[in-house]
Amino acid sequence: MLNALSTGRAAPTIETVVVQPTPFCNINCRYCYLPDRNQKAKMELSVITTLFSKIFASGWSADQLTVIWHAGEPLVLPVSYYETALRAIEALRPPEVAVRHAIQTNGMLISPEWCALFKQWDVGVGVSIDGPQALHDANRVTRSGLGTFAQTIAGLRLLQREKVPFHVISVLSAESLQSPEAMLDFYLAEGVEDICFNVEESEGDHVSGLFAAADTPRRFREFLSRFWTLARQSGQVRFIREIDDMLERIFRPESCDMGNAQVEPFGMLNVACDGSVSSFSPELLGLKNAAYNDFIVGNILTDSLEAMLGGEAMTAMTRDIAAGVELCRQSCEYFSVCGGGAPVNKLSENGGFSSGATSFCKLTEMIPADLALAAFEQLERTMPAPEIGAARFAEGK
Repeated sequence: MLNALSTGRAAPTIETVVVQPTPFCNINCRYCYLPDRNQKAKMELSVITTLFSKIFASGWSADQLTVIWHAGEPLVLPVSYYETALRAIEALRPPEVAVRHAIQTNGMLISPEWCALFKQWDVGVGVSIDGPQALHDANRVTRSGLGTFAQTIAGLRLLQREKVPFHVISVLSAESLQSPEAMLDFYLAEGVEDICFNVEESEGDHVSGLFAAADTPRRFREFLSRFWTLARQSGQVRFIREIDDMLERIFRPESCDMGNAQVEPFGMLNVACDGSVSSFSPELLGLKNAAYNDFIVGNILTDSLEAMLGGEAMTAMTRDIAAGVELCRQSCEYFSVCGGGAPVNKLSENGGFSSGATSFCKLTEMIPADLALAAFEQLERTMPAPEIGAARFAEGK
């Protein structure tokens, strides 16, 4: 819900906190957008405790608060770091707030000790793997240019053996868009049931030729349509984010959050390892922009959340993002399932927050919506009316 933007209500709802325990990453993906991935800084425990003390004291936390450890490779810090951090957050948590932790990793450093931590704290685990070895190693490389598939797949298989639930995020390249069959065969062979796709995009320091190519939407639509068809036929894929999230938003809006936290002030609170705070799209953290003070609205160690919310940088971003949301509302037929797009993509593609549709919108919202609706229309043509309601989600599950 576009709470602060559409109603003028002063108090935000913090739904997600993206925490950068370190900007450092142990690999050097060719499509990475993070500018500080060589820096070996670490978020101190005092930053973590101050952050969550202020969130919980504000009363702005959602009843279900998601904490994502991301924006670098979080597993380069030891297991003991997270044991201490998670215990500290739990000690601060008020009884009316449930906290769910999630972590996004390249999988190379997963060990039995990590698996024990994930299970103890019910941490949602996302593994970045781009499909079969040839596709993965084309872009996910070490600083010396060597592929990382062997280490990543070893980590993924350890999660399987230790019965740690996980999903994968695969960045789609020009080559993988040609290979839906090979991609699915790989996932099935490895027992992967939850799959998310990101088309290689232009963000931050990275400029993607694929993202700008005129035929990419057509190629992605063909890829996703074919992959979904094959996945349904296999009966072994539980979840395809692009399809299943869209099916929920179109046909069961009452069962999911229809808001867009990326356009809400403090809907997403993004915190760098030094305590610098940003909001809106988490990818803005670490990027440079003089007009918006590099997207930094304050520092959690020295500033109150209230002061940051009313500060100059936040006010300017909120104003311009709201203008972009309103433009989308007035001009885009997909607004009801999108809620105004991703500010970071509007900025990188269109040059400003106060703009409308992007290539990112086309790939992540419009094409999945079109495929979901086309599947439902096919059901309507081929199935007696009383059966349609019961079966319409079978296409996506």
